[in-house]
Amino acid sequence: MSPGIDKQETIVVTGGAGFLGSAVVKVLRQRGFTRLTIPRKAEYDLARESEVIRLYRDTRPSIVIHLAALVGGIGANQRSPGRFFYDNLVMGAFLMEQARLAGVRKFVAVGTVCSYPKFAPIPFREDDLWEGYPEETNAPYGLAKKMLLVQSQAYRAQYGLNSIFVLPANLYGPGDQFDPDRSHVIPALIKKCFDAIREGQRELVVWGDGTATREFLYVDDGAEGIVLAAERYNEPAPVNLGSGTEISIRSLAETIASLTGFEGRIAWDTTKPGGQPRRQLDTTRAEREFGFRARVGIEEGLRTTIDWYKQSQL
Repeated sequence: MSPGIDKQETIVVTGGAGFLGSAVVKVLRQRGFTRLTIPRKAEYDLARESEVIRLYRDTRPSIVIHLAALVGGIGANQRSPGRFFYDNLVMGAFLMEQARLAGVRKFVAVGTVCSYPKFAPIPFREDDLWEGYPEETNAPYGLAKKMLLVQSQAYRAQYGLNSIFVLPANLYGPGDQFDPDRSHVIPALIKKCFDAIREGQRELVVWGDGTATREFLYVDDGAEGIVLAAERYNEPAPVNLGSGTEISIRSLAETIASLTGFEGRIAWDTTKPGGQPRRQLDTTRAEREFGFRARVGIEEGLRTTIDWYKQSQL
């Protein structure tokens, strides 16, 4: 089995039209991969096994990069925990099961930092994934995605499927989801700031108390890490993809307010959940195994994202 990917191989990128998927497809094309299939939900509903079978029959891929997911912020996860669990669970289960039956050579499963235990030691090391239950507000989503790791390792052991599992930090960047019902914290704060400026508001309300911390990974860096793993990594152990930098939500909100020009007061709604207390990833395995290191710092990435939002959304 060749450890790399030949430029002539057929690659299916599920979720390839989405935020992260578009960035991954861009990196693949820059690398010279031309035989790319990006299934759309209108064509293939990946939560239905018959549709997954049809996808593989129609495209005959040798590589699958599974990015498709039902995602959202704390509010969306709280409103629809069953859907977040079921859709993410069955998409992964069907895609990997049918991949091994169809003779797919390599399966790249993309998980989530939400899979880590609520109180995992900082920085999060891959070996700590099973040391506790995830933060409650997004546990159904995080556990559904973590089952990809279980399936990946089980299928490698029993069937010899070369399946790998990567865990990106919270992603952000141009093209992110700014719909308040689905957005994560960075796009939500950017939109809130510009809305407040436009409406002349002097106060911005943010969930939690601001003490929670997060690690953010610029989407182009995340895409580069996923493609590097697809090209170079062939081991069963999960791998973190992150920037290695921790920032509090309070500091993040203040930075975004400054960069957007919002000069009012930030008020913290402590009746609302702030999510996991801390998040920071240990990224040494990714650098050691396939040479990944994030390049875009948080302020640079925020400036680029805010500029994109002003040009395309306002």
